[in-house]
Amino acid sequence: MARIRAIISDFGGVLTTPLLGAFTAFQESSGVPLEELGKAMAAVGHRQGVNPLFELEVGRLSEAEFLASIGEQLTGQLERPIELAGFGELYFANLEPNQRLIEYLRGLRERGYRMAICTNNVREWEALWRAMVPVSEIFDVVVDSAFVGTRKPERRIYELTLEQLGVEATAALLIDDIEINCDAARQLGIHAVHFRSTEQAIEETEAALRHAA
Repeated sequence: MARIRAIISDFGGVLTTPLLGAFTAFQESSGVPLEELGKAMAAVGHRQGVNPLFELEVGRLSEAEFLASIGEQLTGQLERPIELAGFGELYFANLEPNQRLIEYLRGLRERGYRMAICTNNVREWEALWRAMVPVSEIFDVVVDSAFVGTRKPERRIYELTLEQLGVEATAALLIDDIEINCDAARQLGIHAVHFRSTEQAIEETEAALRHAA
């Protein structure tokens, strides 16, 4: 078995507190139930023939375009004006860095591992999310879906990450809070830890590193 030489971390929900808290804060401040937000995204996707969130995350749709289309749909659904400008700032205001995991990853870098972030994200949010994590201190590589035009769980985004890290799939390990993203990585031969809690993720990562030593 190849020795693991590189660690790939997701951003939201792994390097931060759970994303649900940010969405709950949006619900409370806007009065828009999360169920209605989900219905609006589904309706816009049906009308446009493509999932608007996916288009946003690969940079084919701007944040302003995305928020305008969802806001217009919600206005019709809820029969009252819904304005979503400032959603990104509100979202990040209700996320906190996962300091325990960030420091663990810093330690892995000090142990000699190549480090990467591979994130499904929004082009206009780059400054917001980078401000939460000491990116340049810990990570050698950042692959952001909005800038590379492909997103997890698509094969190409993993390939790009491996190429930039300079390692084969079997020499890398992904930590991600979305199980389908982990499954897609495993199909390429990448080791994967499905993040459910910080301690669980650290324990499983250490076990994988020992097993592949």
